Amino acid sequence: MTTVSSPKHSTRSISGNVTDFVMAPEPKNRFRDLDKSSRSFLIKSAVTLFALILLIGYLLPLFFMAVTSLKTEEQLANQQILPKSPVVAEINGEEFEVYTVPLESGTQDLALVTPGRAESIFVDPEHPDVEIVWEGSWRQLEPAYELDPTFSNFPDAWNSMDFPLLLRNTGIIAGLGMAGTVISSTLVAYGLSRFRIPYKGVIVATLFATIIMPRFVTLVPTYAIFAKIGWVGTWYPLIVPHFFANAYNVFLLRQFFLTIPRDLDEAAEIDGAGPLKTLITVILPQAKGAIMAVALFHFFYAWNDFLEPLVYLSSRRDLQPISVGLYEFLGLYDTAIPLVQAGAILSMAVPVLVFVFLQKFFLSGIDLSGSMK
Repeated sequence: MTTVSSPKHSTRSISGNVTDFVMAPEPKNRFRDLDKSSRSFLIKSAVTLFALILLIGYLLPLFFMAVTSLKTEEQLANQQILPKSPVVAEINGEEFEVYTVPLESGTQDLALVTPGRAESIFVDPEHPDVEIVWEGSWRQLEPAYELDPTFSNFPDAWNSMDFPLLLRNTGIIAGLGMAGTVISSTLVAYGLSRFRIPYKGVIVATLFATIIMPRFVTLVPTYAIFAKIGWVGTWYPLIVPHFFANAYNVFLLRQFFLTIPRDLDEAAEIDGAGPLKTLITVILPQAKGAIMAVALFHFFYAWNDFLEPLVYLSSRRDLQPISVGLYEFLGLYDTAIPLVQAGAILSMAVPVLVFVFLQKFFLSGIDLSGSMK
């Protein structure tokens, strides 16, 4: 009898005309051997770790912007991540650069008093009377740095940009446009979700088809119309169109209104409420989350909008919003990178604060079931 063994897969025995195969045991799956709670914990941990990695990657540009806004032009050249400046020690009325010097007792920050090729003389800034002779090339030593943020970049950017004027202009444009889009989109969505209208399907399809249409397609004809009626150079092209509803906002509100039971409308009608009163007393209290979402979406859109204000307000610097003002500020101070980054931080401060204070109402106010709370 001849026996051939395979350590990985199987053992085959040959005896005459009979062949037997003995399969090796399958490797154990340790994940399957865990209990249900352990597997659930590992899955949640993996998902949390993946989300944390995405969050860190998303926040890295913001961290870079914040750090750069606290630097000076000299600090940008020292290749330090944080805003650090070289340490300079004042000894006997003179300033000397401080280096990180390796000694027998360990590294120490010492002031270079007398540089030399083969050996140099250092002193401890805290004990300047004691000289230390160090052998080696001092040019290979790393300078010592200390944290030195420049907070003056923010008031400089505030004054250079005339930030109060830009803030006022942006607040007016975003606030009035937000009010217009909320009112008009609510009324249109209410009509399309609650009333029988001839050819309503065609109207809804046509309205929603405009969502995929780029606004660059309509930019030239709308500009020609606004120029014809004398609105170029004013806030009207940036505010008035939002009082005629927005397809995306109408779609969002209509889909939410459809989830609210019609029995509530009929109950309000039995009590003598008309369509407008039903909207105010029945629909709006339950749709406050969706309405808040629409308001915030438009506020952020108007705050960050750059193209249309640039087109219609290029000749009126006193009416320009923050987006255009920051662009012109970049053109004036294109080499002062920390000052530009400080201006960008100031321009995004208001939307961040608005979301922080209103996120509770925005997240907890949405009731997708449409039931009464």
